[in-house]
Amino acid sequence: MNTTIRELLAKFGKLPVAIDTVADDADLYAEGLTSFASVQLMLGIEDAFDIEFPDNLLNRKSFASISAIARTVDLIKDSRKVA
Repeated sequence: MNTTIRELLAKFGKLPVAIDTVADDADLYAEGLTSFASVQLMLGIEDAFDIEFPDNLLNRKSFASISAIARTVDLIKDSRKVA
């Protein structure tokens, strides 16, 4: 999953650094992720993982790092299994 997230960050994140230099737990906003880019990233993640972000997960914390994004995607997928 992290590989896909990295690919999406490279495509939509518009980070001023190479994505392969960013640690999984690095603060993406400190690395240059903007609010606009995070929306584009969210849309890419929704398409790639066939999910939809609920309103309560549309926040800075959900997109703070590659690890946070992976946890959020897992949370959304797990909640679909229960529903």
